[in-house]
Amino acid sequence: MEVNEYLDIFIDESKENIQSLNEHLLELEKEPTNLEIINEIFRSAHTLKGMSATMGFQDLADLTHIMENVLDSVRNQEMDLDSDTIDVIFNAVDALEAMIIDIANGGEGKQDVSQLVKQLSAIESGEQLVSDQKAEPANERTMNIKEQLDQFELAVLQQSHESGFENYQVTVQLQETTLLKAARVYMIFEVFEQNGEVIKSVPSVTDLEEENFDFDFTVILVTKTSEEELKQKIMRISEINSVTIDKLAISQNAVAQAEGTEVKPKEDTKDDKVATRKVSSSKTIRVNIDRLDGLMNLFEELVTDRGRLEQISSTLNHNDLKETVERMARVTGDLQNIILNMRMVPIDQVFNRFPRMVRQLTRELNKNVELKVVGADTELDRTVIDEIGDPLVHLIRNALDHGIETPDVRVANGKSEQGLLKLTAYHSGNHVYIEIMDDGAGIDRNKIIERSIEKGLITKDQAETYSDQQAFQLIMESGFSTTSEVSEISGRGVGLDVVKNTIESLGGTITIDSTLGKGSTFSIKLPLTLTIISVLLTEIGPETYAIPLSSILETAIISKDDIMTAHGKQLIDIRGKVVPLISLRNIFDVPTDEPEGDDLAVVIIRRGEKMTALIVDSFIGQQEVVLKSLGNYLVDIFAISGATILGDGQVSLIIDTNALIK
Repeated sequence: MEVNEYLDIFIDESKENIQSLNEHLLELEKEPTNLEIINEIFRSAHTLKGMSATMGFQDLADLTHIMENVLDSVRNQEMDLDSDTIDVIFNAVDALEAMIIDIANGGEGKQDVSQLVKQLSAIESGEQLVSDQKAEPANERTMNIKEQLDQFELAVLQQSHESGFENYQVTVQLQETTLLKAARVYMIFEVFEQNGEVIKSVPSVTDLEEENFDFDFTVILVTKTSEEELKQKIMRISEINSVTIDKLAISQNAVAQAEGTEVKPKEDTKDDKVATRKVSSSKTIRVNIDRLDGLMNLFEELVTDRGRLEQISSTLNHNDLKETVERMARVTGDLQNIILNMRMVPIDQVFNRFPRMVRQLTRELNKNVELKVVGADTELDRTVIDEIGDPLVHLIRNALDHGIETPDVRVANGKSEQGLLKLTAYHSGNHVYIEIMDDGAGIDRNKIIERSIEKGLITKDQAETYSDQQAFQLIMESGFSTTSEVSEISGRGVGLDVVKNTIESLGGTITIDSTLGKGSTFSIKLPLTLTIISVLLTEIGPETYAIPLSSILETAIISKDDIMTAHGKQLIDIRGKVVPLISLRNIFDVPTDEPEGDDLAVVIIRRGEKMTALIVDSFIGQQEVVLKSLGNYLVDIFAISGATILGDGQVSLIIDTNALIK
């Protein structure tokens, strides 16, 4: 049988079975005697075993077989389930998932699962469970890393040393409370790639990506960066416990000895395997994300040319040309929707890890919490999905640690013993909303105000004018914490400010609503995509600036006589609310004089509960533009998030409104 013909089908169905196993195991832990759930788990495991054996992936089939035996004993009521047993089954499912991902990446799905097989066999035979699953200590596991280098890798290290590079053995240890280990590994490897080249990793990169390791790993890095500088860059990443860097000496004898063996570098058959795969369904095809990015770039050029044609059509005032351009605008609008939908992926890719995370944290915190997920099929642009995982982890950890009380406290307060954490996602207009709601203790406004005054974040006079929402926003200021003791979960005064900065960098906002004693809701508002945005074009002297419509509350014409001054700053009254007034001409140092007249054109922008009025010379109109980066040479430009090319070829800077609101 030609297995490549069925490989895509096998991978897709295996992933579905793994997801089903994870979901039903979480349900089974709540209802350990529910035969219907046990039968579903057994059915998924049995299907996975049969498919694996048919496709020739024996390690996968063997592990599934022994897991199936345990599940069969549970199904036949020959043994009872407990949390330790479910932990081992969860670990087995994780190992199965890692094998399937390895197969999808062109590997053979092989993995050392002897420890898991031993534990599952012990469970099946009724022996005492060996619960110590800790990985081999980092120093013992990595001390012989040089012995694991093949001829090719040793030769590369020798040549790099002769060329003036340093060879480092870098061991990174994550904090044991790290939940998204793969995300931290990705960020660490980003630092490695920016400063050099990774020659070898122990465990392998595949195992690291699939979180198939404890909390430490070692790499051999070729770089010109100093040890101290490299260590500082890695330690800037959160949830890292320690970084150890040692110079690695590679002698010519070691290279010669390796050359005398028949060790050869692995042949990368990934591309060949991918190339031989066939489309598994006539209704669905797989498209590499790079091709979609290329298609998006071409469409962005088309949007720019469309704007140019619209401007030419308006200038010439030719009816036939106008009709053609209008039709082109409609067609490109439809094309834009199709391309954006192609880049959309379900937010479930982020949500599906949270049930396991909540289970782990609630056990550590001795709390009883039910997690409800609503709207996991809501779709977001891939670029947004890549960034939103960490902020959601911070918010969920905050809700479990600070928000939801322990069972005894909840009962004493007249609540049910089990707390509720609800994660909701839904579309509204051109935005996606994500809400994290808990029925815990809520936020104490007075405590927030007191701590903020102590830390100098606000004054007593300011505190008296703050609404509840403004007071709640203070918990997202840098360094704020109401916890007097540092815990492994939170209490260091970091986290929520990172959440706020990340969400705002995505063009989104976060608001907080809370009732003391009843719970809190954190609402995140995100744009559907980050590449093509709607803006209001404005003139300031000879220059054109674009302000994102998502940040604009309204536009207005005000009289100069209405401007007030307090503490040397200009203010205006917008329907009873005093709003700071900022001149963009002064912010961007536009060289021409201000226009004469008694009236001013202003744009009211908003971020959460805060508002600011921006003075411009005139409004040009609304337009869809392509957001372009300013590149590596123009970084950290104040209040500028990017640029776009207008229809007449002029470059317009796009204003970062969040930087202007204080």
